[in-house]
Amino acid sequence: MIDAVIFDIGNVLICWQPEAYYDARIGPERRARFFTETDILALHQTIDEGAHFTDTIYGHAERHPDWADEIRAWHDDWNALASPAIGHSVRLLKALKARGVPVFTLTNFGAENFPVSQSAFPFLTLFDREYVSGRMKLAKPDPAIYAAVEADCGVAPGRLLFADDRPENIDAAAGRGWQTHLFRDPQGWADRLVAEGLLTLEEAA
Repeated sequence: MIDAVIFDIGNVLICWQPEAYYDARIGPERRARFFTETDILALHQTIDEGAHFTDTIYGHAERHPDWADEIRAWHDDWNALASPAIGHSVRLLKALKARGVPVFTLTNFGAENFPVSQSAFPFLTLFDREYVSGRMKLAKPDPAIYAAVEADCGVAPGRLLFADDRPENIDAAAGRGWQTHLFRDPQGWADRLVAEGLLTLEEAA
């Protein structure tokens, strides 16, 4: 029996493909140079782990003046960078809420940019509990973040069902006894929720 469903956010509820954003903005070749020369993805990881969103991005822009505009866009155009919504997944979240199933999020997300995304995507305010890595100063797949979720929510690990698109995050959760679903597409997640008896076929459409 499942007592709570836990959603990752990036590539589960909203798309997270920064390469595509910059390919459209500056072209694939220049984007590849930008990512390599600034190590922007590693910088973003520090935000997920608790570094301040604005201070970190703007400070990085000052250190890389040749890429300052592109770096600041990571901050200033955040809701274009982390988008669009994945519509079927959003419907599943809302259907679970309508059924009275407790829904949480466990997401690697900065403390300051998470509310920015919530303002653009109101469904990100629907969770009964929010476990945001930047607030917790812990990030997946560190086992400590899963332990912190368990301690806070009080639900037995085997009664949590967690969907995430990254195998290492799923493996860490499964290692603590959680029920897991490696998210590849919304239909597969819908099928799992139906199989668990949490939604009907009609509700999961």
